[in-house]
Amino acid sequence: MKKSKVLRNLIQADEILMMACVHDALSAVVAERAGFKSICLGGYGASASLLGMPDISLLTMGEMVDQCARVADRLEAPVFVDADTGHGGLNNVVRTVRSFERAGAAGLFIEDQVFPKRCGHMEGKEVVGREEMLSRIKAALDARTDPDFVIMGRTDALAVHGIDEAIERGRLMREAGADMIFVEAPTTVEQMQRINREIEGPTFTVFLEGGKIPLLSAREFQDLGFDVLAFAASGLYAAAYAMQSVFKEIVENGRPVESMDRMIQFKEFNELLGLSAIREKEKKYL
Repeated sequence: MKKSKVLRNLIQADEILMMACVHDALSAVVAERAGFKSICLGGYGASASLLGMPDISLLTMGEMVDQCARVADRLEAPVFVDADTGHGGLNNVVRTVRSFERAGAAGLFIEDQVFPKRCGHMEGKEVVGREEMLSRIKAALDARTDPDFVIMGRTDALAVHGIDEAIERGRLMREAGADMIFVEAPTTVEQMQRINREIEGPTFTVFLEGGKIPLLSAREFQDLGFDVLAFAASGLYAAAYAMQSVFKEIVENGRPVESMDRMIQFKEFNELLGLSAIREKEKKYL
């Protein structure tokens, strides 16, 4: 079955789909081995991983497509990818969708921020008008060659114009044909209830430590009506915290004594990456 169809089926299932947001192929392998059925490649983590910079539109479309290709090639699970604002005008949106399709993504999302965009939980966001927002969605839908390729519309209007405008934008994107809707950064349970009561079709949300959205459990998000929950930075933050700790210890003590029992080590790491299976496959050629 096509990965795009697998992703659609997971979104439409009764149980909420939990996605791990990853930043590179290694984190994607770790997430898949942990049991996640679908993976999200977010611009927030990719910008941090590839550039060591925050999510403020510095990462180019080509860099993100290349990262998507590496991740998708390594996994059996479908990959859902962050396409930001479409990386330019409407012709850029078309090129972005086709590039991610060729890179192996099963779907993507496009938002209504102005360029340069910023992470949805940062202050100072601005959004384009409704007409431009809908043009992006329509161009993306027309650009896909696989009808099962999932295209989600994201609106950041809540922080700019309030919940009423955000919900109306979500409804308009859904009416235009978007497969799923993401109203970014609701701050209360009441707002989340309204989003799912007033927008028909699948909805998406995120879990972000330190962000604006209440940190509920997957079951609680499901009970509110969400179909997909992406853990936007849990792996990224855990990895950064672990590296901070171990590198600080090495600088101070000359070796990582206290951190050793919190590390994966040589043989286990090789097995995580599938070395034994690779060696077995090599044998038939020798």
